[in-house]
Amino acid sequence: MTMNRRYALSACAAACLALPSAWAADKWNMSAEQPDGNYITVVARDFAADVAKATNGALEIKVHSNSVLFKRPDLKRAVQTGQVQVGDVLISVLGNEDPIYEVDAVPLLARDFDSAWKLWQASRATMEARLAKQGIKLLYSVPWPPQGIYTKVPVKQMSDFKGMKFRAYNAATSRMVELMGASPTTVNSGDVPQAFGTGLIEAMITSPATGVDSQAWDFAKYYYDVQAFIPKNVAMVNARAFNQLPAASQKAVLAAAERAEKRGWDTARKQTSELTDKLAKNGMTVGPTPPAINADLAKVGATMADEWLKKAGPDGKAIIDQARR
Repeated sequence: MTMNRRYALSACAAACLALPSAWAADKWNMSAEQPDGNYITVVARDFAADVAKATNGALEIKVHSNSVLFKRPDLKRAVQTGQVQVGDVLISVLGNEDPIYEVDAVPLLARDFDSAWKLWQASRATMEARLAKQGIKLLYSVPWPPQGIYTKVPVKQMSDFKGMKFRAYNAATSRMVELMGASPTTVNSGDVPQAFGTGLIEAMITSPATGVDSQAWDFAKYYYDVQAFIPKNVAMVNARAFNQLPAASQKAVLAAAERAEKRGWDTARKQTSELTDKLAKNGMTVGPTPPAINADLAKVGATMADEWLKKAGPDGKAIIDQARR
C-alpha cells in the first residue's frame, strides 16, 4: 500500500469517527410531556419547525410527545445529563429540589394570565440561574389554563371534601389537598381515567386542558372553575449541547424560543374558555366556586403563601415583591 493511499484511508477513518459527534450536534431530540392534541405539545412542534427553518436545516429537533422518552419525574435529570437535548416539564414538580420552582403553584397568588405573566417575569431570572448551575439553559414557558376542581358529586362547602380521595400532581397540590381536608394521591395525567375508574381518586384539581385530554366527562360530573393558580411547563436544553452549536444557530434557537413563549401564552389565553366550554358541551356541570368554598380557599392560599415564603427565603420574597409592583 502506498503512503498516499494509507494517508487517504486514515483521513477517511478519522472523518467517519468524527461523524457521530457532528451529527448529534445537528439532530436533537425533545421530550414533550403532553399528547399531540395538547396545545403545549403543539407549541413544542412549532418551536422545532421554527428552529429548522431559521437555521436552514442546520439544526433539526424531533419532538417525542406524551412522555414516551422520559416521564415527568425523570425529565430534568435526563436533560441535565444529556440523555435528551431538550425537554419540557411542569416546573413546579421541581419544588422538592428548590421551592423557587413551585412559586406558580401557590394557590391564589396569580389567578389570571396578566398576574401569572408578571409572576413569571419576576421569577424567571432566579430560575435560570439555578438551572444554569446544573448545566441547563431555560428556553421558554407555556402556561396551563387556571386550575379548577373536578368531582363526581356536587360540593357546597369545604367539609364536603373531608376524606375524599383527591388527585395531586406535585408537592404543592398535595399540600393544598391536605389543607382542604381531603386525602391526596399522586396520579400522572395519563393515568387519571383509570384512577377514577378504579376508585383510586374521586376528585382532582387540574386545568380544563387536562380535563379535555382525559375526557373527564366520562368519569366526573362537576367542574368548578376555581382558577386557583396558573402553573407552567418550561422547555429547557442541555447547556453543553447548546454551547456546541454555531453562534448563528444559538441565536436562532433563542429567537425561536422567544416566539414560542409568546405563542404559548397567547394560545393559553384563547383556549381556556374554549376548553372549559368543551367540558360543558360534553355533559359536565360547569360553574363557579361555591362561595363558602371560596372563602375557605382564601385561608388555604394564605397558609401556603406563608409556608412558601419561609422555604424560599429572601429570593422568594424578592420575587413576590417584584410581581406585585
